[in-house]
Amino acid sequence: MLLDLICLCFIFMGILLLIVGNINIRKNKNLLKNDKVTNANFAVLIPARDESLVIEGLLKSLKVQTIKFSMQDVYVIVETKEDKTVEICQKYDATVIIRTTKRPRKGYALDEALKQIKKEYDLYFIFDADNVLDKNYFKEILETYKQGYDIGVGYRNCKNGNDNVIAACSSLTFSMINTLGNNFRNKYNANVVISGTGFYIKGKWIKKWHGYPFHSLTEDYELSLYSILHDLTTYYNDKAIFYDEQPTKYQQTVKQRVRWIKGYFDSRKEYIPLIAKDMKKNKKNYGSKYSAYLGVRAYIYLAIGISLYILKNLILLFISMFDRNIPIYIALIFLFFIILIAYLVMMIITVKMIKKDKLDLNKKMKIKTIFYNPIYLTTYVNCALIALFKKEVGWDKIEHKVNKK
Repeated sequence: MLLDLICLCFIFMGILLLIVGNINIRKNKNLLKNDKVTNANFAVLIPARDESLVIEGLLKSLKVQTIKFSMQDVYVIVETKEDKTVEICQKYDATVIIRTTKRPRKGYALDEALKQIKKEYDLYFIFDADNVLDKNYFKEILETYKQGYDIGVGYRNCKNGNDNVIAACSSLTFSMINTLGNNFRNKYNANVVISGTGFYIKGKWIKKWHGYPFHSLTEDYELSLYSILHDLTTYYNDKAIFYDEQPTKYQQTVKQRVRWIKGYFDSRKEYIPLIAKDMKKNKKNYGSKYSAYLGVRAYIYLAIGISLYILKNLILLFISMFDRNIPIYIALIFLFFIILIAYLVMMIITVKMIKKDKLDLNKKMKIKTIFYNPIYLTTYVNCALIALFKKEVGWDKIEHKVNKK
């Protein structure tokens, strides 16, 4: 009975925090400043260590953009001049930057490149080497810049979502962030969550930072927290489409998600105390700050409550095998019931994402994903436990092979 009460308390707290967070995000007042512009010169930054298998797909997509620009303003960052990526970049007239330090994180690569680039730009785009851009990407995202936003984030589609259900479910992670999360934040002028690449930053911020100061395992989330703390205006533009490659092996997704989770909590350790302090005196961006302060706490409470309930019924099932006073079928019914409810809720969320999203998944893969994604989501618990107990989490390279969308 006591354990049931504890489970219900966790579930209730999780639901309550979701409601409170939803209410507070609507109180945001981080409005655009009066700095609209018409034209911009921009640079494209691409960290590309040993990415010769995929870099050409991105360079081709840059070459055929409806907005024309010099390919010399495309900066591809590599570790050594022996990298086969260099030869491909030269074929497309892209500028190659050879790193001189060996700190293996994207943030360090970007920081080093920006310090080497002598020319100043109005804004800087950041892409991964496996990205491929829709031909209208710049045309669409520059509309966001012209409105005056400090950071503009494009819509991440998937190059290989139909390869298998793991790639499809992995791509849905970004649908949760963008289609369900960032679209909602747009409505209330709240700061969006930056995930991965496919975004720009105004040049005035790069100039202020004298480089790129975000060096954690999840430099994108670190930048998100910085933008919230310092009231940068951000916008998610789902018309600016780019594609990336998702892992097709489960163990690859585990390594990737463990790094994300570890980086997520490392970034929060640095920024959340500052955000909590600033939130008391600065109400302009209150909704974004409160949302960042809560983070995924609501989902953690829900996961703990449901996990404890399942554990309780597993214990009951074990005891019923030795105690005839406890009918085994009761334990089985309760266990089946809570697992079924959790599965159905996650299935409904998956259906909602697939209906709202524009992911390039065929009908057969969409059906598979609806049934498999709830299982994939539960494996985040395993990834979180690994991240929690593993002291050192490195930057493991995931090999990319898909050269076009």
